[in-house]
Amino acid sequence: RLKDLIKAVRACKTAADERAVIARESAFIRTQFKEENVETRGVNVAKLLYIHMLGYPAHFGQIECLKLVVSPRFSDKRLGYLGIMLLLDENQETLTLVTNSLKNDMNHPNMYVVGLALCTLGNISSPEMARDLSADVEKLLGSSNAFIRKKAALAALRIVRKVPELAENYYQRSKTLLGEKNHGVLLTGVTLLTEMLRMSPNLVTDARSLVPQLVRHLKNLVTAGFSPEHDVSGVTDPFLQIKILRLLRLLGNGDGTASEQMNDVLAQVATNTEGSKNVGNSILYEVVLTIMNIQSESSLRVLAINILGKFLSNRDNNIRYVALTTLAKVQSAPGAAPSSDSSALQRHRSTILDCLRDPDISIRRRALELSFQLANAQNIRVLARELLSFLEVAEGDLKGNVGAKICEMAASYRPNRRWEIDTVCRVLKVAGGYVEQDVVNDFIKTVSTAPTELQAYTVRKLYSFISKGGDSNPLLQQEGLVLAAIWCIGEYGEVLVSGSTSPVVESAEDDDKEDAAIAPSSEKEVLDTLEAVLKGPLATDAAREYGVTALMKLTSRFKGNEDRIRALISRYRANIDVEIQQRANEYLALFNFDKTTRDAVLDKMPVLEIALAEESQKGKGEPMDKAAVAAETKAPGAQTNGVSGGLLGGDLLGSTVPTVAAGATAGGLDVLTSLFGGAGAPGTPSGTTAKSPSDNDVSR
Repeated sequence: RLKDLIKAVRACKTAADERAVIARESAFIRTQFKEENVETRGVNVAKLLYIHMLGYPAHFGQIECLKLVVSPRFSDKRLGYLGIMLLLDENQETLTLVTNSLKNDMNHPNMYVVGLALCTLGNISSPEMARDLSADVEKLLGSSNAFIRKKAALAALRIVRKVPELAENYYQRSKTLLGEKNHGVLLTGVTLLTEMLRMSPNLVTDARSLVPQLVRHLKNLVTAGFSPEHDVSGVTDPFLQIKILRLLRLLGNGDGTASEQMNDVLAQVATNTEGSKNVGNSILYEVVLTIMNIQSESSLRVLAINILGKFLSNRDNNIRYVALTTLAKVQSAPGAAPSSDSSALQRHRSTILDCLRDPDISIRRRALELSFQLANAQNIRVLARELLSFLEVAEGDLKGNVGAKICEMAASYRPNRRWEIDTVCRVLKVAGGYVEQDVVNDFIKTVSTAPTELQAYTVRKLYSFISKGGDSNPLLQQEGLVLAAIWCIGEYGEVLVSGSTSPVVESAEDDDKEDAAIAPSSEKEVLDTLEAVLKGPLATDAAREYGVTALMKLTSRFKGNEDRIRALISRYRANIDVEIQQRANEYLALFNFDKTTRDAVLDKMPVLEIALAEESQKGKGEPMDKAAVAAETKAPGAQTNGVSGGLLGGDLLGSTVPTVAAGATAGGLDVLTSLFGGAGAPGTPSGTTAKSPSDNDVSR
C-alpha cells in the first residue's frame, strides 16, 4: 500500500536507508508493470508519483499512466491524468499518445471526466496538441455547465499562450464569460481576456466597450456584504478584484473616456479596502498601479501616492520595498508625473529618508534611488545632508555611485556656489577613494569658474584637509580629495601664503560653517605638506603626476624656495613611472629660462569655454558671476596657449585651449618652441634642433 511505503520512508534514519527503500520499491513496481497486473496498477502508479515527489526517477511509469487514462473507472482516470501532468511535459514525444484520450474525454457525459481532460490540457499542452484540440475547447466554452466553462477557459488560456494566432477564436467567447454570475467562471474569463489583450493590443479598442460591465462587477464586490463562500480575511473575493483591476488597467491606458468611467469605482475601492491585512494591501497595490497607468484625475493620483506612503510605514519589509519601487516608477515616468504627483510625493520625503537607515540593504538601495529623484531647489539642503550621512555608512561598492550622484545633484540645485563646493568637498572626504575621475574634473571646473575669493576659500579648505596628521592622516586614502587638493594648491597656492585669512564667502545660510576662516601658512609649510603627501605610502602615481606639476606651478606663485622645488622635482627624474619621469625632466628644463618666460608658461589655467557653458546652466536660482570670471580670465600675463595649459594637465578639464592671451610675447613663444623641439634653444648651436625629451604630448 502507498501508506506502507510512506511509513517505511519516514522510518529511515539516513539518506542511504531511504535510497535503499526507494530502490527496493522501484524494482518491485517495475516487476508489477511487466506482469500487467491491472488490479495493482493504480496503487503502483500512486506509489511511483510519491517516489517522483521525493526526487527519485520515475519515468518508467509514463506508459502505465496512459493505460490508466483509457480505463473506464473515474478513479483510474484521475490518477492517470495526475501522473501525466507530473511525469510528462510538452517536449516529450510520449505526449502525442494522450491527444486521442483527451479528445474522447472532452466529449464524455460525465462533467468531472471532462474537467480532468481540460485540466490536463491546460497544464501540459504542446503547440501541436493545442491546434488539434482547439475546436473542442472552443465548443466547451459555450457549455451550459459552469464547471466545464471554467475549466475550458483555463485550457483556452494555455492554448492562446502556446499558439497566439488562435486567440481570435476565443475572443468573442471570452467576452460572453464576463456576463457570468459564477465567480469561478468570471475569474477565468477575465484572466483569458487579459491575456489576449496583452498578446494582441489591436483588440484593446474593441474591448473598451466592456469597461462599464467590469466597473459594475467591481462595485458589486466592494459593496457586497459578508459572503462565506468568497470571503478572505474580510474581503470579498480579492482574487477576482485584482484580476478586474488588471484588466481595467489595460483598457484605460491612453483612453480618457474609459479612464473617466472607472475613476469613481477606483476611488471607492481605494477608500473602502482595509489595509491592515496582506489581502487588503494586495488590492490597494493593484488599485495604485491602475490609477497610475490610466488618465485618472489628479485627486485620485494623490490618493494613490498617499496609499504608497502608508505602505512605507508598514513593518513588513516586502510591502515597503514594493512601495519604494512603485514610487520610483511614478517619479521617473517620462512626462507622466504631473506637479500634483511630485508635491504629493514630497509630503512623504521624511519617511523615504528614514528608509535610508533601514537594516535591509534592498530597502536602503530603493530608498536611495528614490531620494535622488526627489531632489529639487527647495529641499536640496535637507536631502544632501541625509545622503551625505548615508554615504558615510554605505558599502564600498555604493560609495562611488552615490558620491557621483550627490555631486551631480548639488550642481543642478545648489543654493549658492559655496554650498556646492562644501558639499563636493564632503563627498571627497568620505568617498574620494571610490569616486570616478569625472567627479574630480567637474569639481575643478566649478572652482575654476568661481570668483577669486571663493577660489581662495576652496584652496585653504582642501589644504587644511591634507595637511593634518602627516602620514597617519586618514584623508590621504581618499585619492579624489588628494588630487583636487594638489591641483588647487598648484593653481592658487599664493593665497595660502598671502598673510590674510580666508573670508567667509556666502556663509549666511550655509550648512557647513567649519573652516570658514583658516589661518595662512608659510611657503615652507606648503612645500613640506606637498613633500609629505608625495613621499607618503598612500600616494598613487596619479597623485605624484599632479604633485610634480603643482610644484612646478608654485615656482611662479612663491617668491622663494626655487632651489628646494627644483630638488623635489629632481627626485622624480628617474621614476619608474614613465609619465612622472617625463614630466619631471620637462619641468626641470624650464628652469633654464628666465623667470619672466617661466611665469608666462606657468600662469593660471584659463577658464574653458565648456566650463563657462556648463556653469551658466548650474545654480538655477543664482546668476553666474561672469564679470569675475572674465576679469580673472583676462588677467595680465595670462598664458593660454596649448603648452601652458598642458603643463597642468590640460586633459584634466576635458579639452585644451587653442587661443593665445595678450600677455604671451613672441619671444616667450619662440623659447617654448625651441624647448620642445624648435630651433634656437639656449645652449643649442645655430641650425640644430633640440631633441624633445619625449614624443608624447606634454599636455599629458
